[in-house]
Amino acid sequence: MRLRVILASVIVSSLIRRRHGRALPILFLVALLPVLAPGLLAQGGNKLLSAGTAASPSTAADVFAAPQTIVIGFLGGFVRHDDAVHSEVQLAQHLRHEYPASVHVEAFENRRREDAHKLILSLLAADGNGKPTDEQKHAARVILYGHSWGANAVVALARDLQSDGVPVLLTVQVDSIAKNGQNDGLIPGNVAQAINFYQDKGFLHGQRQIRAADAGRTQILGNFRMDYAANPIACPQYPWFDKIFMRSHIEIECDPSVWQRIETLIREQLPAQVARAGGEQ
Repeated sequence: MRLRVILASVIVSSLIRRRHGRALPILFLVALLPVLAPGLLAQGGNKLLSAGTAASPSTAADVFAAPQTIVIGFLGGFVRHDDAVHSEVQLAQHLRHEYPASVHVEAFENRRREDAHKLILSLLAADGNGKPTDEQKHAARVILYGHSWGANAVVALARDLQSDGVPVLLTVQVDSIAKNGQNDGLIPGNVAQAINFYQDKGFLHGQRQIRAADAGRTQILGNFRMDYAANPIACPQYPWFDKIFMRSHIEIECDPSVWQRIETLIREQLPAQVARAGGEQ
């Protein structure tokens, strides 16, 4: 529309200044312009618009998008990443369904920590080359959770990300069991918040206390002891071996109250408008 007004102004000016001789050729040329160069008007209009509104985004790609939140869960023992008997997988499936677009959720075996690490870096990098810029690293929104050896993998991956300069919003450990030579009780300074759930009965029992390597940067939300002696949790789909030799260790993994609290903590890190959009799916 703006271009048409400009062209009309040129025509009127030409007619006023040059009443004979040259006005007709100008009118003739303007009349033929859409036929001779159908794309010229559109191109000229775009150039005029971009020149007049250079500071404003003109396409959806130019609009700043909030960084995607990345949620990674780790399984304990030798459990597969897709074994839906386990609460870690159920939580991942639930979040993936609730937040299909704005949150990337994956579950991994604890031995695949490096795969999870590479995935995070790839998601942070705009071109997917696994080499995010400093700005992309600083804008990262990463949440890690896990059970048993998977909880140990949570702390280890947080340290890997600290070496990369990537912050972590939240780490969640459920009956964390440290692997040889690893420390699952000391939370690195790139973690904003950390929480620990544990039980202390039976052959396998979790880390009783986590603490911050830098209390000025990391808030420990608590170390919560769970006791199932008086109120046992049924885990009917678990192998008989686990029920006999690791009863309390799997009860905390089956405890719906623990995982409801974990899901609430994760949701608190997600934008409210995203949660509403996900709930409408």
